[in-house]
Amino acid sequence: MSDAAFVIEIKGRQAGIVVREKSGGYRFFAAVTEAFPIEGKVFRSAVHARRAAQAAVEAPRR
Repeated sequence: MSDAAFVIEIKGRQAGIVVREKSGGYRFFAAVTEAFPIEGKVFRSAVHARRAAQAAVEAPRR
């Protein structure tokens, strides 16, 4: 079981959460459809996950 989880909010919306892995990385779980492209990815830090979530949520829509 992890010992740390963080909510990631972008512009006042919950984009997802990151959970610290035993390996030391942070796995992202999406809460909004815009963040689905990074669902399940592992990042070096919660900050890196937040940056990726922000980029995903703010990306232009087709």
